[in-house]
Amino acid sequence: MIKVKLKRSLIGLKPKQRRTIKALGLRKINQIKELPENDAVLGMIKKVQTFVEVVK
Repeated sequence: MIKVKLKRSLIGLKPKQRRTIKALGLRKINQIKELPENDAVLGMIKKVQTFVEVVK
């Protein structure tokens, strides 16, 4: 399992990036979600890496 934290606001994002963050289950700043560590999730994190942070 991998923990992902939303560290920036969604204001001004492109719609595709906004949908990716929503698909990760993140809605509020500083919200942390625990997700399975598979290729799909890791690819989504890479696409929005400036807005999310991997927390250990």
